[in-house]
Amino acid sequence: MDKEKLIKRIMKECEADGEPVTREEAEEMAEMEIKANKDCRRYETDVTKKQKPAQREPKIDPDKVTIIDSIAHQLTRCVWLDSEKEISDIQIINSQKEIAFKVGEDSYSVTLTKHRVKKK
Repeated sequence: MDKEKLIKRIMKECEADGEPVTREEAEEMAEMEIKANKDCRRYETDVTKKQKPAQREPKIDPDKVTIIDSIAHQLTRCVWLDSEKEISDIQIINSQKEIAFKVGEDSYSVTLTKHRVKKK
């Protein structure tokens, strides 16, 4: 910005605020503002380097895996009193959490939840 324009702008702003300044004071203020703008560091973010989320490896709970396997095995052995319906398409969706299966034409799923110990 041109120093002369800056001086005029400072004088107008001060006058509008009700505190007029002399030309010497406006020159001094303009010099300080120019120096401040030179010393100012401007940081730009690098758009190309985006931080990837940390990859966590899930902890495997052997008890949950055993329970899911046991439930899946027991479902294969289930017999309905009503002979028209059979359990089929037993799939372990998540080895620690979910089993999906069909009874006749209807689809079902079982979700295992481990509850935390309550704090005292």
